[in-house]
Amino acid sequence: MSTSVAPATPDATGDPRSPGEPGGPNDDTGRPAVVARTVTWRELATSRGALVAYAFIFPYVAFFVAFRILPALYGVLLSFGDVSLSGKFRLVGTENFARLISDDVFWHSLRVTGIYAVLAIPLSVVLSLLMAQLCNRTMRGMSFYRSLFFLPVVTSPVISGIIFVWLFSGGGPIDELLSTAGLELGSWLQNQHLVLPALALVAAWGSFGYNMLILLAGMLAIPTDYYEAAELDGAGAWHRFRYITMPLLKPALFFVLVLETVKSFQAFDMIYVMTGGGPARGSYTLTFMIFDQGFGYFEFGYASAVGVVLLVITLILSLIQRRLVGRNDT
Repeated sequence: MSTSVAPATPDATGDPRSPGEPGGPNDDTGRPAVVARTVTWRELATSRGALVAYAFIFPYVAFFVAFRILPALYGVLLSFGDVSLSGKFRLVGTENFARLISDDVFWHSLRVTGIYAVLAIPLSVVLSLLMAQLCNRTMRGMSFYRSLFFLPVVTSPVISGIIFVWLFSGGGPIDELLSTAGLELGSWLQNQHLVLPALALVAAWGSFGYNMLILLAGMLAIPTDYYEAAELDGAGAWHRFRYITMPLLKPALFFVLVLETVKSFQAFDMIYVMTGGGPARGSYTLTFMIFDQGFGYFEFGYASAVGVVLLVITLILSLIQRRLVGRNDT
């Protein structure tokens, strides 16, 4: 005897599924059928959760626009004009930038800034990477050491500068220590050849704690399975660091590189406290030139032109670093 099964027909609700089929009109579970619906971006942007998020981020956005974006745009405008002490603005076009090209002080400050950046950026990044690798282990008291390494970040640059002036002075602890090894260098900050290395050392000391935490967070995010598999294959510590840690650490390393590039080209407070741009303009960076031209000679338009050039240089270097380090090959 043969039995024929009638095909499922839509019920009164128009649902083509069988009455006993899960999700159908007469589902045995008693749950109503759930119909998927696409949510538009307009609905997401105007939802209650989105409005609450807007309320939380609005103060920061307003602060950022008022104290970052608008002053930057005003600085660009000033670079194409001349402002008197009375506040009168006069448009001069590209006259300030043409003046920069023939200004020997500008080229000297640009060279000093470049040398300082070449010394400070690699030193700070390498030191931060080594300290992050050192702290990337499980041992007793490691949290204390991580907090201890972060202390220079929260120390006032002015206080740090005063302390390092004493450390690098002639007859100071560093000079006495080098004297025992037969090196009579005297005061580093009064030597044109040693002032920039001294400032680079102080900059690396002041920033490696923050960079260390960024790189350490990137290391902790790498799955341990990769290291275990490499160790089973006979890879040593150096090969694991080179072929696993460094490639997967690219996003954090790119962030640190950009951060250190911006800080190196905008370094001012430490230089102002320790050297004042000396000796003989040996530490006269672009930021110090901006300060000198703007608040020393009251040439706000010319100082703004130097600031625009500094902004362009920093942006170009950041794009180059994005190309070389920041891209994700995986």
